[in-house]
Amino acid sequence: MTEGFNDNVPSRQRRRFPGISSRAYEHPADRSALVALRKLSGFDTVFKALSGLLPERSLRLLFLSDSVRVGDTQFAHLNSMLRDACYILDLEKVPPMYVTQNPQPNAMCIGLDEPIIVVTTGLVELLDEEEMRAVVGHEVGHALSGHAVYRTILLFLTNLALKVAWIPLGNVAIMAIVTALREWFRKSELSADRAGLLVGQDPYASMRGLMKIAGGNHLHEMNVDAFLEQAEEYEAGGDLRDSVLKILNVLPRSHPFTTVRAAELKKWTETRDYQRIMDGHYPRRNEDKDTSVSDSFRESAASYADAVKTSKDPLMKLVGDIAGGTADLGGKLRDKFTGAGARPTDKAAGSDAPASDGKDDRGDQTRDQKGD
Repeated sequence: MTEGFNDNVPSRQRRRFPGISSRAYEHPADRSALVALRKLSGFDTVFKALSGLLPERSLRLLFLSDSVRVGDTQFAHLNSMLRDACYILDLEKVPPMYVTQNPQPNAMCIGLDEPIIVVTTGLVELLDEEEMRAVVGHEVGHALSGHAVYRTILLFLTNLALKVAWIPLGNVAIMAIVTALREWFRKSELSADRAGLLVGQDPYASMRGLMKIAGGNHLHEMNVDAFLEQAEEYEAGGDLRDSVLKILNVLPRSHPFTTVRAAELKKWTETRDYQRIMDGHYPRRNEDKDTSVSDSFRESAASYADAVKTSKDPLMKLVGDIAGGTADLGGKLRDKFTGAGARPTDKAAGSDAPASDGKDDRGDQTRDQKGD
């Protein structure tokens, strides 16, 4: 069984990225938030000192006592992938990794003092070698970005805020915070997907893994190209009502939908940024301290603006048209609700239609309104 499993590993060399900064692969919205947090001197240090208030120690003991720690003698193939991922992304300290019994395919990176990676048995059994390599790289990407620290801090702040939700208007404020945090979480997942691709360096395997997380271990019944077509149909399909439903569906989620993640990853592989990284041109960690917060926020804003501009979603297209001044929304609404536009009967009559005085028109209009 082990030999068959290892037969899936392609015989090829992977590129390494010495000193790579997480800024190289982070989504602009994720990067701007992280740059701002890193500039707050001592922000994470204070919360690390308060780690006794968090259940982190309890979680570490729980995984140590009731899960299997990956190493040379346990899940050796996962340990090899973990060390390989840390080597490729130049992460100095290899984080502890555990496999926990859970049929639900999942993986996470948590912790304040040092990150811990946890994968479920459902995920290990679902993915092949290259798909799993991308997932391990995904979690190492979280560790390199510092997502484990900042996510734990923000989750702590959110839980603390929920305890005081009884304050008048507290629920409204809390929901605004939670919504903003979840939006950042979703963008951080896109960042980690990119890190997973840099580790696995097999775009097809990365997207195939996402497809299997969505549809299970029936690869012979699925197709990556068709899966990506679903994402395109999801984005472009429907009307404004569907656009609103999409927003409502995604708001409570910490992860983007799998088809969207696959499509976003494919889109990134086609960018100049990705190719420059693969060619060895990328931001270095020793330059992080000189990063401008304002520049990062401008990049984030530009990213959102570009997403609106290029989106095929009906609501986003409307927003883009309004922002670009190509849709006379005010004029359309005025014509619709005030009757200022030409009536169909007038257009049909043409220039030979007899003119009527304003008095008769007002009388007709009054009669029409009463009839309605």
